Amino acid sequence: MNRSPSPSHLPRNVGIIGAGPAGLTAAYQLAKAGIAVEVFEADGSVGGLARSMDLWGQRVDLGPHRFFSQDSRVNRLWLEVAQGRYRMVDRLTRIYYRRRFFDYPLKPANALINMGFGNAAACLASYFKQQLSSPPKSDESPSFEDWVVERFGRKLFEMFFQSYSEKLWGIPCQELDADFAAQRIKKFTLGEAIKKALGLGGKHHKTLVDRFAYPLGGTGMIYENMARETERRGGKIHLKCPVAGVVMEARKAVGLKLTDGSVRPFDHVISSMPLTLLVRSLGQAPPPVLDAVARLRFRNTILVFLEVADQQLFPDQWLYIHSPELQFGRVTNFRNWTPELTGRSECTILCLEYWCYEQDAIWSESPDQQIERAKAEIRATGLVPERSAIRQGFVLRLPRCYPVYARGYKTLLKPVIEFLRQVEGLTAIGRYGSFKYNNQDHSILMGILAAENLLGQGSHDLWAVNTDYESYQESSHIEATGLVSDTSNREA
Repeated sequence: MNRSPSPSHLPRNVGIIGAGPAGLTAAYQLAKAGIAVEVFEADGSVGGLARSMDLWGQRVDLGPHRFFSQDSRVNRLWLEVAQGRYRMVDRLTRIYYRRRFFDYPLKPANALINMGFGNAAACLASYFKQQLSSPPKSDESPSFEDWVVERFGRKLFEMFFQSYSEKLWGIPCQELDADFAAQRIKKFTLGEAIKKALGLGGKHHKTLVDRFAYPLGGTGMIYENMARETERRGGKIHLKCPVAGVVMEARKAVGLKLTDGSVRPFDHVISSMPLTLLVRSLGQAPPPVLDAVARLRFRNTILVFLEVADQQLFPDQWLYIHSPELQFGRVTNFRNWTPELTGRSECTILCLEYWCYEQDAIWSESPDQQIERAKAEIRATGLVPERSAIRQGFVLRLPRCYPVYARGYKTLLKPVIEFLRQVEGLTAIGRYGSFKYNNQDHSILMGILAAENLLGQGSHDLWAVNTDYESYQESSHIEATGLVSDTSNREA
């Protein structure tokens, strides 16, 4: 699996499961190289979690999706597909905690005002106490709780990390692997925040980027453009066409079986379907692999969109809701992205996110129940005043959105990966397909590298591509003028 073929053995046709960022990027790159590609997508539109849709005369995404990368390969491709139709957005995202707004990253002055001197002093004391203590020794992989407490102190962990993380993952932070923190918070610490606030240095962290490029047609515009260009070059995009599994002959993937029972033969298969479903569909996994797959879990998302008769609610693109008494974990305000999304509408569309497992009661509730809960909770925050009418709601349920990094998940993944490495003609990519908590840029990179492998242009180990990669062949970022190298020299 993932071996690079010689130019004389390039695949004639490639079947791709899923039209999300990873799958469509691979299709787009292969189609440009003249390979016949077919993409099979269960949904009625392209983009996966990064798709956009029209709602109540406006354009919305499935929650907040900002794009940022320092990898020049990814940025060049994004700009090529965007065709100049994007704006730079100044990011404003804060933490909402018990009816107060906290800057993120935490800023001492803002935190002091919101916490009060007593709580702020307790947080600092907790942090310095932690710095003076020796970390406990354990043979187990560190937990998310251990990782955050070591860098921020227990008091800040309990205020700003515990509630949100347990809403998102549905497990105690002591059972959540530290990988989640390492990828999302990276090397940021309270000490870094204090140094930066005092003008004593402090590093800039990618996860906290304060400006990002955003497509005029919503984040899904990128993938709509990819799909059109793929089709223009002879590729086929099949929507509302779910795949039942991969067809095998001996240890080689030779095609796809669709849910209608039909079989499509292919020289190579690229899969971005959930890793657990892929492995089960092969029919050849030994019991230890099937046992590991059974213990890997994905978290579901319920999106509740509300149309509010008000244009001035709050200035953030999105807010993290850390208040433990509220069930939703994040709210997006689409009026604060680009004016092209809202058009002439005088209303604001908010999107509240609820996370759950399939067996949780909220997952099987009716849309009306979920809308009423969202209305009550957004009112309780004070973010939507009583004078502002909530005109209507819309619910979208998204199964298997987040691969759950439960403590020890890498041990479970190891035999699964080893099994899939032995399958010829099959490449697994993307957030779902490789069980990685990818952002858009990571999934785009996996699509690029998967295509290079099949075209004989590389021999990349895609399982080694992770969301915490820090090295780049060439580092750059996107500005309104185009691609800018991180040595501040603009590219031609």
